[in-house]
Amino acid sequence: MKILVTSDTHGNYPLLFHACELAAPFDAVIHLGDGGDDADLIARVLGINVISVAGNCDLGSPAPRERIWECEGQRLLLTHGDRFGVKFGLSQLEQRGIEVGAHAVLFGHSHLATITTLSGILYVNPGTLIKTATQRTIALLEVKQTGITAHLTHII
Repeated sequence: MKILVTSDTHGNYPLLFHACELAAPFDAVIHLGDGGDDADLIARVLGINVISVAGNCDLGSPAPRERIWECEGQRLLLTHGDRFGVKFGLSQLEQRGIEVGAHAVLFGHSHLATITTLSGILYVNPGTLIKTATQRTIALLEVKQTGITAHLTHII
């Protein structure tokens, strides 16, 4: 399954639509918060499956702050990341990933695109699409029974 992962769009839905266009075809979109309205908009307009969590700027959002999503036999932990102090390191998030038995942990909040492996778990931060960012990025995941691969893509 091919998944477009985004976070921290902060109202820049035109660039999110463009990212969807560039990444197509894909099977689902994961939005990791701080742009929940953007995620809702692309789901409605494009009629695509969007899995989302709320970020610290998504006040009043009905989306959960954390979600475990099973896909192709893989367990993914989705979170915005602010509650785990990701701007100061990944140790708290690493502990949560181990605790829930995740194969991958997807997070945002820091606006810094990252792919790393800790304790045998893949950690992916797709970065941001916010208008003021010098680098706007998304992540593309390929989730299979045999594992998960990820790469980052710059959106211009």
